[in-house]
Order: sequence, then structure tokens, then C-alpha cells
Amino acid sequence: MKVLVTGTSGQLGYDVVKELLKRGHEVVGADRHEGDGSFDHVILDITDAEKVSQTVNEMKPDAIIHCAAWTNVDGAEAPENRDVVWAVNVEGTANLARAAKAVDAKMMYISTDYVFNGEGEEPWEPDDKNYAPVNVYGESKLAGEKEVSGLLDKYFIVRIAWVFGKNGKNFIKTMIEVGKTHEKVRVVDDQIGTPTYTFDLARLLVDMIETDKYGYYHATNEGGYISWADFAEEIYKQAGMPVVVERVTTAEYGESVAKRPFNSRLDKAKLTENGFTLLPDWKSAVKRYLEEMKK
Repeated sequence: MKVLVTGTSGQLGYDVVKELLKRGHEVVGADRHEGDGSFDHVILDITDAEKVSQTVNEMKPDAIIHCAAWTNVDGAEAPENRDVVWAVNVEGTANLARAAKAVDAKMMYISTDYVFNGEGEEPWEPDDKNYAPVNVYGESKLAGEKEVSGLLDKYFIVRIAWVFGKNGKNFIKTMIEVGKTHEKVRVVDDQIGTPTYTFDLARLLVDMIETDKYGYYHATNEGGYISWADFAEEIYKQAGMPVVVERVTTAEYGESVAKRPFNSRLDKAKLTENGFTLLPDWKSAVKRYLEEMKK
């Protein structure tokens, strides 16, 4: 299968390419930056509709896995950034969806728990339409979802949460760095969800793209729903760092620029129902990630 993967300089896109190559698929990575030379790569600005159409038409992929996105949640709130956020997360996604339709390629769009309002304590179902994003990033990702589902029949929309991987910034890296200079760290205890390791997620995404079991899905690591404070404590425990995690509410911590959802619980039963293998326990993922980062 020939697959075009966008956002290959990011945490997820990079791991998806590696998983596809491992299985013998023909892969072309697309990003605004130069590739590292380990796979075929094109420089592509997804907001350029003509260039996207030309690239996809020439390549004629069987599938597109769209990992590229504006992911700076706080930065998205700045008025001067909103046009760019919309151009990347919505118009760029629409450009790829139209191009996919023109060559009859299936498309996978990576979305987020932030499309929901974060209220209550019940896990969000993949086909739940009770949207109401609480920040600009969530609004843009929801609009991207609607472009994909409105333009295509052969699509996967996969929502993930609390992502960490080898490339780029993430919560684990932040906690490790902060823990080097602080004996105590304040972490919120009232935002609940589950981490997602891109290495594990990439395996599942490739499992999915190899099928025609289209639709909306949720994917995070297993191991139950936890708070950010729980996550931080496990990171320090496994890293062997004697850092005390002080559990605080979001209100006590102080509001961030962008509002965050309190309830990021994602129901993943649909994966099992469709025969997909669930991701490993998140604690195992943290252990493997920390070992990987030592290399």
C-alpha cells in the first residue's frame, strides 16, 4: 500500500512512518521541513490547496494519514494566530480531503478529546455528537473533523489525548526537566483522562488504515482514567526522582491561557468491537518511553 503521511517532523507522524516502513508499505512523508533522509519525503504546505492537489494527484496514494496540525493550544488563543490555526487545522485538512477524494484514497484524520466540552464524568463515545469545544484549538479540530466526514466516505477520524512521543515537547519531558530543579511540583488533580504513547498509537493506526472499517474512533493507552497529578507521580517514580507532587485544583493552579476540559475520558470499546488490538497499559508506555529517551 502507498501511504502519504503528513506532519512527519512531529511526535506521531514520525512514529507512523516508521511503523508503515516496518510492515513493508511504500511511504512518502510530507512536512513543511526537510526530512531526515530515512524515508521518501516532500516539503508540503497543506494550506496551499493547489500544491496539495498536485502532490496527491502525482503520487496517487492508497491512503493518507493526516497527522499535521497546529497543536499549540495556548498559542491558538492569540488573536493574531487564529487565522493561521484555522488555515492549518481546517482549510489544510479540507485540502487533503478533497485531494484524497480525487484519487479515491482513504483518509485518516487525527483529532482530539478537545472537541468535547469536558463536562461530567462519563467517558465520551466516538459517535457522540455532544460537541462544544472550550478553546480555539478544539474548535479548529472539530471543524477539521466535519470537513473530512462531509467530503469523504472512506475516512477514519481518530481522537487521542495526552500525547507523548520521542519527537517534540510533551508532559513527560516537561516534568523531568522541572524535577531536576524543584523538590516539589504543583500538578492539577481535577482534569481526568489517559495518556497516549505515539509509538503504541502508530501500531494501531496502521492496523486501522490496512482495513476498511471506517468511522470515528477513540484511542489512548489502557490502564484506566487518571489525573495529571497521577501521571506526574508515576513519571517521577519510574524516573527515580524524589520529587513530591502537590495535588491542586485547576482553580488553585491558575487558569492557563486556553481553557482545558476537565473530563477527557474517552471510551475505546469500538476498537475491540471492530477487532483492533488495544494499546498497552500507560504505565508500561511510560517505562518504555523513558528507556527510549536514554538511547
